Amino acid sequence: MTPAHFAFSCTFILGLMGLAFNRAHLLSALLCLEGMMLSLFIAFSLWTLQLDSSNFSTSPMLLLAFSACEASAGLALLVATARTHGTDRLQSLNLLQC
Repeated sequence: MTPAHFAFSCTFILGLMGLAFNRAHLLSALLCLEGMMLSLFIAFSLWTLQLDSSNFSTSPMLLLAFSACEASAGLALLVATARTHGTDRLQSLNLLQC
């Protein structure tokens, strides 16, 4: 495993661990998801450059587009949660309450 692959694997794992263990606020969970998506984007970009193939050149841009859609949906949920509940703490949310 090259040092670049090791670095991107570690950043993805750190984002995953942050998402799993630090679930106090919705904003921290969204930041961990963005870190994971950023490490995947850079890894796919390097993979495309290493293969020297134009067949896979659209996959990093497609992943970046989905990441932007995910970020906008997450921020919309964050704003809606902060307006209705007054906080973004995940413990104050009740999924059974409509």
